[in-house]
Amino acid sequence: MKIKSNLVKFTAAAALTITGLGVANATNSNSTAHQVAAATTKVKINYVPGYGINIWDNYNNPSFTGNRIKHGEVVDVISSAIDAKGKTWYEIGENQWIQARYTVDANDDNVAKKASRMVGKNVTSSSKQAAKVVNLANAEVGKAYAWGGNTPNGFDCSGLAQYVFSKAAGKEISRTTYSQIKQGKTVSLKNLKPGDLLFWGSASSPYHVGIYVGDNQYVHAATPAQGVVKDSISSYFYPSVAKRVLN
Repeated sequence: MKIKSNLVKFTAAAALTITGLGVANATNSNSTAHQVAAATTKVKINYVPGYGINIWDNYNNPSFTGNRIKHGEVVDVISSAIDAKGKTWYEIGENQWIQARYTVDANDDNVAKKASRMVGKNVTSSSKQAAKVVNLANAEVGKAYAWGGNTPNGFDCSGLAQYVFSKAAGKEISRTTYSQIKQGKTVSLKNLKPGDLLFWGSASSPYHVGIYVGDNQYVHAATPAQGVVKDSISSYFYPSVAKRVLN
């Protein structure tokens, strides 16, 4: 294992291989949490480009180990677990656990295929509200990132979405990704329209949101270093859920 700048790259983690579908349950001090051993598989970290996810010492009452894994790295999963809150965790080494919601299957080519199908003509929205949302979102590109920010002085991802929809379309949406994903209706990532919200992470616990502006692009408050930027949807950072909050 090599550690550089507090980020860990795994190339050959110890693996527990199990033939067939058998699993072994192991209870811990919290009876509602459980761990299962599984055939070794590889997952890719799918967080925010340039940043990493935390590695924890266990999945139940976890403590941060001080190490992280960068977005895009591939790691071996040697077992999985569900904690007392119903969240799935992956064991990637001795006393090393990561949250499953920040990963995608490293061997699944469907992610890349989905992204390639999305590239095409710009979708012209017939909705005046959607057009205003797109125009204002594009106008905010270049603004600073600010934790908890929801004004042009600085945005975080959900603050940008809330501000744009309120100012451009008079549509009041909630403040956080956790509540924003519960609004509107879920739409296919293959049939996006300008003004749709894109989420990364699980449907119950998203960690990032952006505004789709057409032509396979979205605007989002990315990171403190990047600020508000326009990016293209790609297999490198593919969203997990899309919601349509405009009628």
